[in-house]
Amino acid sequence: MRPIREIPHGLCRDLEWFFTDIDDTMTSGGQLPERSYGALWDLARAGIRVVPVTGRPAGWCDHIARMWPVAAVVGENGAFHYSYERAARKMRRRYAMPPAQLAAGRDRLERIASRVLAEVPGTAVAADQPFRISDWAIDFSEDVPPLSEEGVDAICRILAAEGVRYKVSSIHVNYWLGDFDKLSCVKLLLEESTGLTFSSLGGRIAFIGDSPNDEPLFAGIPQSIAVGNLRQFAARLAHLPRYITEADSAEGFCEAARAILDGRASGG
Repeated sequence: MRPIREIPHGLCRDLEWFFTDIDDTMTSGGQLPERSYGALWDLARAGIRVVPVTGRPAGWCDHIARMWPVAAVVGENGAFHYSYERAARKMRRRYAMPPAQLAAGRDRLERIASRVLAEVPGTAVAADQPFRISDWAIDFSEDVPPLSEEGVDAICRILAAEGVRYKVSSIHVNYWLGDFDKLSCVKLLLEESTGLTFSSLGGRIAFIGDSPNDEPLFAGIPQSIAVGNLRQFAARLAHLPRYITEADSAEGFCEAARAILDGRASGG
């Protein structure tokens, strides 16, 4: 992983879409600082379409699409993307699978959650679970004391045995039924929005994230960036991003945004 200061100015000038994780990428200590929100506005004013790509639930994503200076939001690890047309006052919702199909396995997912909580002490169902439509989230760090790495591995073994798809973030283990992930939904959004193939967009897209559930995007988007706290998960990843910030979390996000905007403004 190369320092973010080495990101080419040409890439920064060509950048049209900037995809970003939220938790522990844009946030620090569970909050969205003023500086991160300001960086979103700075990127948007520079003509860059910012799209949060998150494991957070549909209820949150509706709010984000409406209230933040973003072009769209991808939620629940790729189950859908939402975008709000402000002039028309219309929310557009696109799902990886029909909503009824996404919800069809909820009883099974809930039973798996009960097993995890019984077999891995210190875990809890995530507080944002009531606002989800497709997946289940096990909290191991957000509203409970941080679980050991061995405990997180135990959650993953149960989910693997149950035959569900899952990803580990910095705070939750999310799991679901369905063949989608963050990258597949980003591809869907881009191809529907631009009319171009994902591969043809090349250096016009970039991504920044912080944890193992961002690995599909690290692997699929060559111009990928990590905030500094990814270093604690590096051993878990088969695909590392190309660039990394010195600072962690929100400070790292702002460091990356500033590097992109400075490169964009450069005449060299």
